[in-house]
Amino acid sequence: MPESGKNSKYVFILGSVLSGLGKGIVTVSIGKNLEARGLSVQVIKIDPYLNLDAGTMNPTEHGECFVTEDGGELDVDFGHYERFLGIQVSKHQNITTGQVYNSVIQKERRGDYLGQTVQVVPHVIDEILRRIEDRAENNPADVYLIEVGGTIGDIESFPFLEALRQMQRNHPAVDVCTVLLTYVPFPKHLQEHKTKPAQHSVRELRASGIFPNMIVCRSDVPVPQKALSKIANFCDVPEEAVYDLPDLENVLYAPRKLDSQGLGDYVCQALNLPEVEPDWSALDKLLQENLEKLSGKVVIGVPGKYTTLLDSYISVNEALKHAGWSQGVEVELIHIDTETIERDEDSIHQLDHVDGILVPGGFGDRGTEGKIRSIRYAREKGIPFLGICLGFQLAIVEYARSVLGKPDAHSTEINQSTSYPIIDILPEQKQITDKGGTMRLGAYDVTLLPGTIIAELYGTLEIKERHRHRYEVNPDLISDFSSSGLTFTGFWNELAESMEVKGHPFFMGTQFHPEFKSTPWKPSPPYVGLIAACKARKYGN
Repeated sequence: MPESGKNSKYVFILGSVLSGLGKGIVTVSIGKNLEARGLSVQVIKIDPYLNLDAGTMNPTEHGECFVTEDGGELDVDFGHYERFLGIQVSKHQNITTGQVYNSVIQKERRGDYLGQTVQVVPHVIDEILRRIEDRAENNPADVYLIEVGGTIGDIESFPFLEALRQMQRNHPAVDVCTVLLTYVPFPKHLQEHKTKPAQHSVRELRASGIFPNMIVCRSDVPVPQKALSKIANFCDVPEEAVYDLPDLENVLYAPRKLDSQGLGDYVCQALNLPEVEPDWSALDKLLQENLEKLSGKVVIGVPGKYTTLLDSYISVNEALKHAGWSQGVEVELIHIDTETIERDEDSIHQLDHVDGILVPGGFGDRGTEGKIRSIRYAREKGIPFLGICLGFQLAIVEYARSVLGKPDAHSTEINQSTSYPIIDILPEQKQITDKGGTMRLGAYDVTLLPGTIIAELYGTLEIKERHRHRYEVNPDLISDFSSSGLTFTGFWNELAESMEVKGHPFFMGTQFHPEFKSTPWKPSPPYVGLIAACKARKYGN
């Protein structure tokens, strides 16, 4: 086994035919196969877009922005990496075209290129290679998985494919392995799989000088061996290196599905790594003792404004599922457009049939009053409630309006002229004009008050959770709530980080985003508290 940091191996994962096939799931499935064989794994994601990071992207266009411990605002796939592999990623593990060109241009302006004509080859390619190899040196692992965003044939991906070609050329063959994920359609009127898209994809990839070592075939239904053999033959890949990954009931079954076809052993052979018997005990225990023994169901309503793309709330969705598994219940999610609640007061009754309500984070005023109505409905009806970030802030706004008698209470993000700015911008944020990378980001220490529900859930008074926001509870107004029934239960310095309402079955909010650290093996405590309260309300203690 290679010594960590010495001679790291690289596995590139590329996608073809169409987007959305699940490169992230294939990436972590390969990683899980390697981990099961005792190898350490880390991940790099290459995104061909010109943004420096995912921080300024609309969630309905690109999915959730995942926040790392060190304050990175990264692609949604990084959530899959952390949840599946149990690793913590750094913001430096996301490489975008914007970052690469920004760095090259800065070097040119400083004169680092000594008057050379700066070009894609070699300067941009060298910058890509430098970033990959620097990450492997500074955060060593036995194997680095490198997912290349986009699809083979995309114009913006060409520099990254050239970088991969050069890595294959400059490293020993046993140090670099390429996996192509492709789509094998199954037209219903023909009732057979068609392999031509896969063949064309490999032909186009080979034209770039890249020869895939393995091919993973995605399809709605299992691909028969005859079609897999045809792909192997026409794509010049060994039959044992072509794998079938149909739609599964749960993506957690994907690593085992691929391993049963020999993928784990083949990756080790390709990279000249020791072939050992994999240990699947942790995954099997989760599948057999949790997922396959669920009894009962709780329904969670998620009032939000990014409901047209469910990936907008994927970490929230996954954290709710993890909590459900820990409590032995299935979790059904109902995403509700809060603008609908604003337009039609009767639509609030969509929440009549849910067992719990979670109001997630977000930005801007669109749909805000619909969220506030949903929060009031949960509080007054005794429905278990969890508010995250903006959901936490609006729960305090609602309480100030309805209980403290402050009808004008609001956040200055939404109403700058409010007479009761219970939520206000951080002082250090007031002079900032750039949007990207300028919020309070990443992990901060939070001190919880003893005797509170949240402290009981965490089992400690000192926690560290991730943040992504500009606005906070106004510390000058916190004392107004001291005898009202709403208790602020966690703090970072003088800033409120969590709250709960006494006399309610479960009414909690957190300024931080606990979902970012939730995994199937270690679900987030606030989410566990919500699901446990829903289960108790529905089925009794």
